[in-house]
Amino acid sequence: MNRALNFNAGPAALPEEVLKAAEANWLNFNGSGMAIMELSHRSKEYEKVHNQAQELLRKLLAIPDNYEILFLQGGASLQFSMVPMNLLTEGKTAHYILSGVWSEKAIQEAKKIGLTSVIASSKEENYRSIPPFDCLSLTDNNTAYVHLTSNNTIYGTQWQTFPVLEKFPLVADMSSDILSKKLQINNFDLIYAGAQKNLGPSGVTVVIMNKELLTKSNESLPTMLNYNTFAENNSLYNTPPTLAIYLLKLVLEWVDEIGGLPFIENTNEEKAKLLYDCIDESEGFFIGHANKESRSKMNVTFKLKDEETTKRFLHQAKEAGFIGLNGHRSVGGCRASIYNAVPVEHVLQLVDFMTKFRKNSLQKI
Repeated sequence: MNRALNFNAGPAALPEEVLKAAEANWLNFNGSGMAIMELSHRSKEYEKVHNQAQELLRKLLAIPDNYEILFLQGGASLQFSMVPMNLLTEGKTAHYILSGVWSEKAIQEAKKIGLTSVIASSKEENYRSIPPFDCLSLTDNNTAYVHLTSNNTIYGTQWQTFPVLEKFPLVADMSSDILSKKLQINNFDLIYAGAQKNLGPSGVTVVIMNKELLTKSNESLPTMLNYNTFAENNSLYNTPPTLAIYLLKLVLEWVDEIGGLPFIENTNEEKAKLLYDCIDESEGFFIGHANKESRSKMNVTFKLKDEETTKRFLHQAKEAGFIGLNGHRSVGGCRASIYNAVPVEHVLQLVDFMTKFRKNSLQKI
């Protein structure tokens, strides 16, 4: 069976090696006579998987010991509420940097909890760039935290460098670019990420959290909305998404085996360069959405000269076996999501298709 040329924005491609490893143990995990999703989450067999996933993530991202690693459910969308519920106390303000739809959704939920403000935004330019932000402008002693979205899947923009805040907690939604490059975890106080881009399948959400924040949590919260519930129970207070965590562990093993984040980051740089060079050298036939200084290495967004040509491109791409190249409905155009598991070979095939499509189109004029 030929694998699809999968450029979906999420749920996204998984490494073929991971899927084969899961298939080999599908009916009989480690001689248990059961599939992984049939095992009790209290069993030693599953507990080992659970702990290995945490240990591998800590190793790959160099997460310090003073940070908790939590496995939650509800996706990043639930974190839009959990973050302010746990961190936005009365009398304090949560500051948000708006760089796309997902940061808009995050602040909408925070407004239901307490005081918020927008301290930077690129909305007026249809989110073509990461908005400039001067952390020195934060002089409010009542700041609860600063929130940003590290990569914007819809618009194809990404933070190239992150602000360093010495006085205030920095919270980041990294759902679409976590594990794609090296990070200085100490610069963040809380990172959350839905797994379905780079970490694994949908169903599990990873939270990396400075333990100091746990002491400031709102104790009047419902049990399942309190970070302490999961920190105190190793994310096993209730039944976790065991299959998703198992696949997360396999993805982390795959990253570790192929060379860790240095190899992953170099490969992602290579894939992004191939596509952006194709766009930039097309003499305006392909038009990138994001400003060059803010371009994402995870989601390459572009359009063609008119709607008719765009539709023809997407139709022919689908016939050629490319999946998921339609842009988000709010922006239109095209989008190639090139997460960790998308092979360089698939990107080369896409570049070849784009080049041939352009040549054929120009010949017909």
